[in-house]
Amino acid sequence: MWDPAQYGVYGDERARPFIELVGRLGPVEPRHVVDLGCGSGELTATLAGRWPRAVVRALDSSPEMIAAARAHAIPGRLTFDVADVADWRPDHPVDLIVSNAVLQWVPGHLDLLPRWVEALAPGGRLAFQVPGNFDAPSHVLLRELCRSPRWRDRLAGTVRDDPVLDPAGYLDRLARHGCAVDAWETTYMQVLGGDDPVLEWVKGTALRPVLSALGPDEAGEFLAAYRDRLRDAYPRRPYGTVFPFRRVFVIAARHAP
Repeated sequence: MWDPAQYGVYGDERARPFIELVGRLGPVEPRHVVDLGCGSGELTATLAGRWPRAVVRALDSSPEMIAAARAHAIPGRLTFDVADVADWRPDHPVDLIVSNAVLQWVPGHLDLLPRWVEALAPGGRLAFQVPGNFDAPSHVLLRELCRSPRWRDRLAGTVRDDPVLDPAGYLDRLARHGCAVDAWETTYMQVLGGDDPVLEWVKGTALRPVLSALGPDEAGEFLAAYRDRLRDAYPRRPYGTVFPFRRVFVIAARHAP
């Protein structure tokens, strides 16, 4: 389902929320770090560079992503394994759990958050970010097309409406579980270059389940119809195509006993 090369298109823009999330952690010195949903590993590798005394373990459910990520492995310090983040349980308490643009793909992820907090050492932190743009034209148009008469029998169940909470919702959930919570949102006004850049962006993420459900000819037909809708919603300007990119961020610190 996942294509590391396609996901890497506009890689610098995709990295911005991760950099903001980790930067907000401040002067911490974790010794045991876990990256849940590490993708192709480039960003995970920056965690090992940021904390050279830490042991970093990274997981992703995609064999293709892990195969690409292992190019960044550091024996004894940075490892990558294929695993479902919903099944993860640590052998010992960890100081920092990072999850970058993953939880929107995990049904029932709200039930995972208390378990992940319990996996933290006292004072440890859970840091994650998720997309908050499910009401943006890119996603609304995708859902409408999937549910149209032409495609609904094949695709109606492939795209979820709004699988994440807003910052206030996550703050409430985690504060009730005994955490000190910092939750916020940011909208990046991305200016993308190239032809049909929003389509190329979405091919790396939200379109993956749709394209996986269609054969080559049908996929081409679907992409053409979606492309035309995106061109109207995100007109190309002389300096590029503006693509607002809203993200929701959460850092939850487990209280020491």
